[in-house]
Amino acid sequence: MPTRSLRPLACAALTAVVSIGLLVIAIRAGWLGPDVGRGANFCEAARDGWVKQPANSFSNLGFVVAGLVIGWHAGRVDRLGDVLPAHAPLATAYGCVVVFLGPASAAMHATQSERGGDLDLLSMYLVAAFAAAYALMRWYRQGRVLFLQLFLLFVAACELAGLYDGQVPVVDFAGNIAFAALLLTAVIVEVRLWRRADRTRTDLWWGAGALAAILVAFAIWNVTKSWWCDPHSLLQGHAAWHLLDAASAYLLFRLWASERSVEPVAR
Repeated sequence: MPTRSLRPLACAALTAVVSIGLLVIAIRAGWLGPDVGRGANFCEAARDGWVKQPANSFSNLGFVVAGLVIGWHAGRVDRLGDVLPAHAPLATAYGCVVVFLGPASAAMHATQSERGGDLDLLSMYLVAAFAAAYALMRWYRQGRVLFLQLFLLFVAACELAGLYDGQVPVVDFAGNIAFAALLLTAVIVEVRLWRRADRTRTDLWWGAGALAAILVAFAIWNVTKSWWCDPHSLLQGHAAWHLLDAASAYLLFRLWASERSVEPVAR
C-alpha cells in the first residue's frame, strides 16, 4: 500500500487559499461590518488602515502553518500508528479545521467587527468540539457516525452558550466557558484512554506537550490583557496566545497519530 498521500495536505492548502482569499476580500469590501471594538480588550491598539491589530492578526498564520504541517503528517500513512489511518478523513478534516482557525481569528482582530468576532468564536468551537468528539468516539469504540453526531452537538451547544452576552469573569464570554469545557473533556477522556490501554496505546508525552502549551497560552492571555500591556507594541501577548495554541493543536494531532494497537494480555 502507498506510504504517502498528498490529499490531506492538498485539502489543507486549498482551505488556506480559499479562506485567506475570502478574508482579504471581505475586509477590503467591508463584508464583516463596521468596527465595533470586538477584540479591543486584548491590549493591541487599533491602527489606521484595513488591518486594525496587525500583531494579533498576522500571528494567526501560526494556525495556517500548523494545519498545513498536520496535513503533511496525515499523508504519511506509515507514520500514523495503526488507529488513525482507519479514520483518515478525520485526520484530513482536522488539518483543515486548524487552518481555518487562522483566517477566522484574524477576521476579528483585523476588523474588530461583530461578524469577525463570531467567526473567531466559531473556529474555536470547531477545534474544541473536534477534540472532544474524537476522544469520546474512541472511548466508546464507535465510528465516524458517532463522531459527527457529537461534533455537531458540541458546536451547537457552544453557539447556544455564546448567546449569553453578559460579561463572564476571567474568560470574558460564556462561549469561552463552553470552549474550555470541551477541551477539558478531551483531556480527561484522553488520559482515561491511556490508562485503559486494553486495545490501544498513545504516547502521552505529545498530549502533555499540547496541554502545557495551551495552559501557558492561557496564562499569557490573561496577564497581558491589562497587566503587561503595551498597546502600540508589535510584541503582543495575545499574539503569543495564537502561536502557542497553534503549537498545541499540532501536538494534539501527534498524540492521535501515535496511537497503536496493543496485544491483548493473556489470562
